[in-house]
Amino acid sequence: MNQAIPPDPRIASLEAENQALRARMAFLLEQAERNHDIMCRHQAFDLEIVSASTFPELIGTIFRTLPVISDLDGVTLSLLDEDDDIVLVMEKLGVDFSAFPQLLFVHAVAELGFAPPAPVAEGEAALPPMPLLGAFDAAVHGPRFPQIESLRSVALVPLLRNKRLIGSLNLASSDVTRFTPALGTDFVKHMASIIAICLENVISNEMLKYIGLTDSLTGVYNRRYIDRRLLEEIARARRQNYCISCMYIDIDHFKLVNDTHGHQGGDEVLREVATRIRTELRRSDALGRFGGEEFVVLLIDADLDSATFVAERIRASIAGTMFDLPGSAQAWVSVSIGVASLERDAALLPIETVAQQLVAHADQALYQAKADGRNKVVSWQAQRS
Repeated sequence: MNQAIPPDPRIASLEAENQALRARMAFLLEQAERNHDIMCRHQAFDLEIVSASTFPELIGTIFRTLPVISDLDGVTLSLLDEDDDIVLVMEKLGVDFSAFPQLLFVHAVAELGFAPPAPVAEGEAALPPMPLLGAFDAAVHGPRFPQIESLRSVALVPLLRNKRLIGSLNLASSDVTRFTPALGTDFVKHMASIIAICLENVISNEMLKYIGLTDSLTGVYNRRYIDRRLLEEIARARRQNYCISCMYIDIDHFKLVNDTHGHQGGDEVLREVATRIRTELRRSDALGRFGGEEFVVLLIDADLDSATFVAERIRASIAGTMFDLPGSAQAWVSVSIGVASLERDAALLPIETVAQQLVAHADQALYQAKADGRNKVVSWQAQRS
């Protein structure tokens, strides 16, 4: 009989080692494919935010896309806005912040929660703050993640531009092991640097846009903005079936103000008139300086009677209290106002024609108000009847 040859333990060991290597290789290939997929998604995200041209587009892309591609349960941004400049300009440009509850603003660097720079030797630059990773603490981290529940770990990543802290990217997960102090931070730092660059570029562009659409003396919009806004509002009014009214406002005897109190006095009158007009308007309305001593107001969703009522309040506000001028001087100032509303047959005409007619009708009513003795409000329809 042939005796059975006992298995060679070396072969069994090699087979076991081979199986382990195969399993390890399969795991590494799976990880590589997963990492490649993650890298591709993040590269697409980088390209998408780099191409964003407006503040709402950029912010919307970050909050819509980043939680999905990174499998996160919470993503928010805290932006440093010490004097509310960003908020005020974006609101002027029509940004609706209620659409972005994940966007937070702080007024001081300390509110971002990063440790202050460690002391360095004279002549050396301070080290930038590092990301903070760890367990979620509701008392500390809760305000950074409003309306987001069941969070277990967080990463607070500084947004830096030229070593200057402009905010923080706040990431959160329901997985307690997702963000730990031992985790490497190169990836999140890279992501935050791309977001910081995009934020600074878009905010700078929006600031320049705002400057190009406002009057430097009074801080209200200029004619270019009003002309553009009027076309947009007429188109929207047609779609949503509401009325638009227009006021044309002129300061009475403004040349006399300049002759009596100098150009500094005239400038102060222009600023104060703009302030008093603005006080009587809603946030949805638009005030612009058309040049010299003329202002135009667009009243959204307001018929002729409502607009005339607001115009009378503006007239009374300006005429009712003396203006304080440089050198302890004072002066009485009044305005004449013409008011017009969209005609019923306006829907049959091109938008550009309707816009020109609306402003022209308000201007004609203003002319009548001046002819009637100034310090008056005249509506264009009432003038024709």
